[in-house]
Amino acid sequence: MSTPLNFQLEQYEGPLDLLLDLIRRNQVNICDIPIAQITSQYMAYMEKAAALDVELGSDFVYMAATLIHIKSRLLLPKDPELDMISPESDPRQELVDRLLEHEKYKNAAEMLQQKRLLEEAAWSNPSIRKYLSEDENPGLDVTLFDLVKTFQQVLERVKNRPTYDVGADDVTVPEMIRFIRETLRRAPGGQLVSVSDLFAWQRSKRAILCLFLAILELVKRQAIHLTQKEAFDDIFLKRAEHLDEALGSEEDLAQVEQEYK
Repeated sequence: MSTPLNFQLEQYEGPLDLLLDLIRRNQVNICDIPIAQITSQYMAYMEKAAALDVELGSDFVYMAATLIHIKSRLLLPKDPELDMISPESDPRQELVDRLLEHEKYKNAAEMLQQKRLLEEAAWSNPSIRKYLSEDENPGLDVTLFDLVKTFQQVLERVKNRPTYDVGADDVTVPEMIRFIRETLRRAPGGQLVSVSDLFAWQRSKRAILCLFLAILELVKRQAIHLTQKEAFDDIFLKRAEHLDEALGSEEDLAQVEQEYK
């Protein structure tokens, strides 16, 4: 018997958010979801919403049907002979994959929110320019907060543009590292490369996330520099002297790929 939860009918952006919250509250392994328990609590949330005249989208109803379907498949007895010939995959696996992917983006969004709050709490003296001569250019230091803010703006724009069906393994962080390196090599006269343009060229959220992680990795290894022409302006990439040496071997890239799996 599943223990009913005391819902306050929190607002969720979608059914995957609701499922992740149920999994966290029940403290169960996301890769081994107790479908009967989670389905019961999911349906309880929908019933509570209906009782309070809270309209849920069709995606919530579709997810409820999906959970019931998975639960039904798990209850069906397996044929040992047929299972030996063609082992049946876990009916929960597709849902688990979707939840893991959604959790990754949700965690990234939460990190961005924390960075934004830290950035808003930071303060700098705007009068510093009074102590600089006109020909002095101290350069604008681009912090991680600036890069994260740009990344957050890109994600907001992605919500309103068409999506593309891209395979889960279509893009990796090492591939984006190669992409950044080649882009900087092709830049005429060592010109700066716009971070916003790099994000705009990507066709999927996964590609955008991998590009963001690749930039962080190269910055950490001091293979590229981040700069701005003006305060609050676009962020640009500038190649460092040892860009070609940083993560230049396939072994180094393979190690990076393992870190981000």
